[in-house]
Amino acid sequence: MRLDVAGAGPAYTDRLGASGAAYLLRHAGTSLLLDFGQGSFPRLAGLMEPAGLDAIVVSHLHPDHFIDLVALRHYLRFERAMARVRVVGPPGLDDRLDALHGQPGFTAGALDVEPLHAGTFRIGAFDVTAGRVTHTESSFGFRVVPTPASSGADAGHIGPALVYSGDCARTTDLDPLIEPGDVLLCEVSFGTGPVPPGAQHLDGPAVGAFARRAGAGRVLLTHLQMGFDRAATVASVRTEYDGPVELVEPGFYTAIGA
Repeated sequence: MRLDVAGAGPAYTDRLGASGAAYLLRHAGTSLLLDFGQGSFPRLAGLMEPAGLDAIVVSHLHPDHFIDLVALRHYLRFERAMARVRVVGPPGLDDRLDALHGQPGFTAGALDVEPLHAGTFRIGAFDVTAGRVTHTESSFGFRVVPTPASSGADAGHIGPALVYSGDCARTTDLDPLIEPGDVLLCEVSFGTGPVPPGAQHLDGPAVGAFARRAGAGRVLLTHLQMGFDRAATVASVRTEYDGPVELVEPGFYTAIGA
């Protein structure tokens, strides 16, 4: 599968061109977007036709992870009048979008919203496992893996998964989602650390220690807060973890697995 980063920023930043969390996964004709933060709609539109998304999965109900659903809804309604997109998110997502626009039924005009719960579900060529994480009352991390081929040389083969932390305050919450060799796409909001009390986020040393303990095959860092040095943040992860580490930004792409 291929990962394209359409957005990797936190709730606010001074980095020109930054955009909020949005991670596009594509495999075997299926397009899946994890989160859809501020400013990521035009970047998604530069990667693919937005109406062609098979689904968007939202990790939690902070606007920097879902606000560009408003832009998508407008686009579908006025540019692709018959198109609809499936959205899976924590209960209440549709109500928040309706209230934001001040229009009951606004969301349902173009988005098919369904509640997200812990467990595994299928979206086209992907199996998605959602697990609760500590952040808001209803926050989730995800394990995304291509469905195994049913025939040919790769029959039954799955390969490494992408494990996405969402926003998360405790790495132990991610234990049920990760297996050795998986690619970890992890928030590192407070850079070199420490995380302020009550902030409900992670820093580099915590991410590195988790990646080492879990046997992650690769670490992709995201959601770095304004004011933290990028190189120092990567170095703080490497003090705990000796595998590959990169800090991603919009425009980054990579293949995961064969």
